[in-house]
Formats: sequence, C-alpha cells, structure tokens
Amino acid sequence: MAIVSIDVGGTFVDACCLYERDGRQQLAWSKEPSTPENPIRGVVAAVDRILRQAGVEKSQLSCILHGTTVATNAVLERKGGHIGVLMTEGFEHALELGRGFRSDNYELSSQVETPVFLAAAHRRRPVSERIAATGAVVRPLDEEAVRAAIKDLVEREKVEALAVCLLFSFVNPTHELRIAEIASSLYPELPISLSHVVDPNFREYERVCLTAFDAYLRPVVSAYLGNLRRELERSGAPAPVFTMQSRGGLASSLTVVERPYTTLLSGPAAGVVGAVPIIQSAGFENAVTLDIGGTSADIALVAAGKPLTTSSGKFERYPLRTPMIDLSTLGAGGGSIAQVDGAGVLRVGPTSAGSDPGPACYGRGGTEATVTDASVVLGYLSSDYFAGDIKVDVEAAWRAVERVGKRLGLSTPATAAGILRIMTAKIADGIRLASLRKGYDPRDLTLVLFGGGGPVVGAAVAAEMGITTALVPFAPGALCAYGLLASSVELDAVKVLKAKVAETSKDVLEAGYSELTENGVASLLRDGITRDRISIRRSADMRYVGQSFEIEVPIDADLRDVAEGELIARFHELHRRIYGHATEAAEVEFVCLRTVHSYEVCDLAGPNFVPAGLAAPAPTRPCYFAETGDFVETAIRLRSQLSRGDRLAGPAVIHQTDSTTVVPPGWSCFVDPNMNLVIELDKA
Repeated sequence: MAIVSIDVGGTFVDACCLYERDGRQQLAWSKEPSTPENPIRGVVAAVDRILRQAGVEKSQLSCILHGTTVATNAVLERKGGHIGVLMTEGFEHALELGRGFRSDNYELSSQVETPVFLAAAHRRRPVSERIAATGAVVRPLDEEAVRAAIKDLVEREKVEALAVCLLFSFVNPTHELRIAEIASSLYPELPISLSHVVDPNFREYERVCLTAFDAYLRPVVSAYLGNLRRELERSGAPAPVFTMQSRGGLASSLTVVERPYTTLLSGPAAGVVGAVPIIQSAGFENAVTLDIGGTSADIALVAAGKPLTTSSGKFERYPLRTPMIDLSTLGAGGGSIAQVDGAGVLRVGPTSAGSDPGPACYGRGGTEATVTDASVVLGYLSSDYFAGDIKVDVEAAWRAVERVGKRLGLSTPATAAGILRIMTAKIADGIRLASLRKGYDPRDLTLVLFGGGGPVVGAAVAAEMGITTALVPFAPGALCAYGLLASSVELDAVKVLKAKVAETSKDVLEAGYSELTENGVASLLRDGITRDRISIRRSADMRYVGQSFEIEVPIDADLRDVAEGELIARFHELHRRIYGHATEAAEVEFVCLRTVHSYEVCDLAGPNFVPAGLAAPAPTRPCYFAETGDFVETAIRLRSQLSRGDRLAGPAVIHQTDSTTVVPPGWSCFVDPNMNLVIELDKA
C-alpha cells in the first residue's frame, strides 16, 4: 500500500509518495504548477504525477494527506459563505466593536480591524434570552422570535450558513442547542455553527469571531472536499482524504467539514511538522524554520525539539482562538514584486506575481521583476534545473530587472542584488521579532531552510542575523508535503475551568479531563480509528489571578505534577521565558483544560529517497555575490551527486528537482548522515 501527501501552495503543488518496495520504505517527491482557477485540478494532476514517478498503481493508494489553502484564500479574498449571526440581545454588535485596539497607532488612515465582512449588521440578529454566568436561565428563549429571524435571514438575506453565539453558552448550551433544533426543522440542509462547540470559552468578541469564521468557511470547505472526493474517484484514486489543521495535526474530511476554521493555516503548519524530526536527527535542539514559497515567507520556532504553539493566534488582524503552530507570515516570496516608489525607493513585496502569470522568467506573460527574476539574473537559478519543470526565460528576467535598475540608476546585476538584499533584511527582521518575543536569541538558533526559495536566500538571511549554522532538508521544496507524512491525526478539545490552582483538587481536574477524553475518543472512533491506537496529551491554560492573557502548560497524564506542586513551578518557568519575569508569590489560576487525541498515520522508519533524475550540469558558471561585488566562477553540483560526509566550499550552487541551495563565499556545507545539507559560516 502507498500513501500520497499533497500540499497546495500559491505557485506549486508539492507531492510525496511513501511506498514499500523490496521490503523497504521508499519516498519520492515532485512539484506540479498550481492551478489557482481550479485548485482541485492541480491536486489530481499532482497525485497522477507522483504515482507515475514512484511506479505505484492507484489501486495501491490507501489514503491521501492534504495541506490546503482553500480556507486561507476564502478569507483573504473575501469569498466565504454568505452567513447570518444570532447573538444575545444587546451583544449583536460585538463582532464590529471588537476590543478597541489599533495595530498601528501611527497610521493616519484608520482601517476597520474587526471582521465585519463576515456578516454585515443587517445579517446579525438579536435573540431574546439570557443565561447567567452560573448557567442559570435568567430569561427564557423566545422561540417564535428565533423562528422569524432565521426565516428572514434565509429567505430575504439568502444566508448559506448560520453562526449562533449566546452569552455564557459555554456554561449552559441549552438555548444554542434549541436554536439549532429550530433551524434544522425549518431548513434541514442549513449549516449551523454553535459557539459552545466551536469555542467553549469566555470573552465574547473572540468567541463570536471564531464562530463566525467557522460558519463563513463551512460552505466553501464542504464544497471543496466534496468536489475533491468526486474528482479523485473519477481519476481512479478513491482514497480517503485527511487534511492538515493549523495546530499541525491531520483530521478526516468529516471532522474538517464540521470544524473548517481549523484549516486556516493548513499548509504552513505541515512544513514545521516535517522539519521537527529532521532537526532532531541532525542533533539540533532549538531552531527557527524559514519556509519561503511563491507568495510568502513563514517563520516558526522549534524549542527543545517541539514547535511552539499558541491558542490565541491571529489571522490578518483578527483573533483566531484555536490551537495552532505559532507562525509569523511575511509578504516575501519568490513571486514578490520589486518596484520603485514615488520617492525613488526600491521596495520588494508584499504584492506577488503568483503562479499566473508569475515572475517574468516563467514566460507566461509576466513583465514585472520579482525575487525569482533577480535570482535568475544573479546566476543562482538555471533553466535546466528549475523546480516544477518550468523552462526559465533568462532574457525575460534580465529585461524585467533592467527596467527597475534604470529607475534607480543601477546596473542590472546590482539591482538584482539589491532586490535580494531588501528581501533578506525583511525576513531577518521577521525572525528577530518572532524569536525575541518568545525569549530566544536568534544567534543561538539553527536556521532551517525550506520551500522553493528558502535555500536560495537562507545563507544570506543567516549572515544578516549573525546565525552561523543553517540546515537544508533532503527535499526542501517538498517539505510541507513530507510534513503531512510525519503528522498524526489529531483532535483537540477544551473545557472552561475558572479556579485557583492551589484550591483545585485532583478529582475536579480528573472529572474535567475525563469528559474531554470521552468526547475526543468518540470522535476518532467515528473515523474508524481503534481505541488502542489513540494517545492523549493534557494541558491547561493558566495565568496569574487578574491577568488578561494565559499560557498553555503541559500536565502529566496522572496529574502527579498537580499533587506535588510542579505545575505551578512549570507555569512560573514558562512565564519567565516568555515575558522575562515571574511573580512566584502571586496566585495562579486555571482558565481552561485542554486535551489532544492523536494517532500515527504512518511510521517514517528511515525511507530510501527516490528523487527524480537530472542531467549532470557544467562544473561551474558565473554567479554574482554581494561579498565579491561581481560575478565569480561558482561550483555547480546536483544534490543527487553528493554523498554522506561530502564537504563543499562556497561559492557553490546545488540544484535538485524541488529547490536550489546557494552557498555564498565564506560559507561551506557538508552532507550529514541523513542526507541533509548543513551550511556553516567559515571560522576564519
């Protein structure tokens, strides 16, 4: 049997195939141009391509693991469902009032920072009811008014989904459940998102945001997965599909349709998950990952061999209170467009050329200079070894960069070097922000480079930051697809518990965790997973009494750390690392309990790598480096030509089917026992 993993990006669809041959695991990978007008077509083409490359029949396919940008793009492009929102009377405007924060206090033209696009005021309706903080019913639900509101939203406003967010429903969900019954009796096919299911936690603005996002994405994600299943069946590959979630775990199609908000950061999360075992096998503990694709650069921290996660992230400027890998995203990718502004200043990104028409060098009609075009001009990228079988138009790249250079009064190579210099500076600033705010000095971290563009500019980014070691995985351009294979199916659950830690008994905690465990196991059993394969992790959101923000703290399965006082000490330690201080005399309280139920999809037991073959290149070619200020003869190698223990001094360029690694002068690289490239700054 074989497993295929597919990650859909803005420029390429990356694919991996894990299969067995001659009694040993084999791993093949490839890239296929993405099809933004119909992403499913690109997915099906990528499945066909990787199976042909691996020599595997479609009948041998056991499942497909999928990282998708469908939910991400639906929000970015404002193309989600037409939804209605029901809220407790007096709170129906919470969605647009928000918290009153401004992301940029010095921005003169203030922009709306609440997601009112999800549901305009005329599609938000008050509900006459009231539940107290204790769970007691203060005012009964006016069921007739609810019926009238739902009918009006569906028949006059033509809503496609409904979000219900009532005050204190996470304590007593009776009224939300009754509204769902009423809506289902009127319109059985109407998708309904209930806040006590989506986000059973206090703080109304954050809860209604996540519930509204869930409803907004339901029609889009449901239609996408349904169409994907039909197209795969039509192509002869009717395998079940598991989709990557923002927290770095997979979920079945049924679970994803019920919880579509969990896929908002589906693709980038997979890359970080794939990097973790590679970082560990290379002997590094703390690292920062840099995933540069066609449109963006994603940054994440790995500490003590685990990716840092958060339960209070953001998407754009909006709160997204769901567990996710703590990612920072910059508008700095291979397709980022270089322009000269009205003041004569060179700027790079965040606007991207995407995949269609793409950079000028793609030869698809693009004329604006991009980071990829600059890399072609500098000699780093070759027409014969470009990812995804695209034939690079070198002359088009030179023309595009030359036009920018004329406005700056610079030569074409100097302009290209300037484009990359600006990009690396922007990424370095993003890494500093992401690492320092978590209490890590970036100079003490290993920089892990992947995506099609990460290994191209990675050494320059490391030099900018004072990082002396970088790691390039064996398949950097397909690492997000590989990360899907390294992932587990996961289901997270949360339960509010407002209580001081010192006053909470083990029995109370065990009762809360038992409820979460029972519900989580039941959901995975529904997906056909046997109980003996399910593992469970426990944690709790904790804070000092009176604090406004929480920290997620791991808890032992037997609650031993609670009884022995270790849990409070662990909280102080995490608080000190994140915020730089801890108040050990202050009381600590629980905010909520969390569980993560998981099971392994496959065992990556050191597969044999099967990259696509490439013709041998000329041993050298001229490449331009800022360190030399000119073109110099540079060693050119294929990744497949290198063996374990090989060492290569810069300047050098290493090609493979999914990416290109650039080793500047003053740096060298060697191949580690796991076939990863370790790039090091020369001690001299």
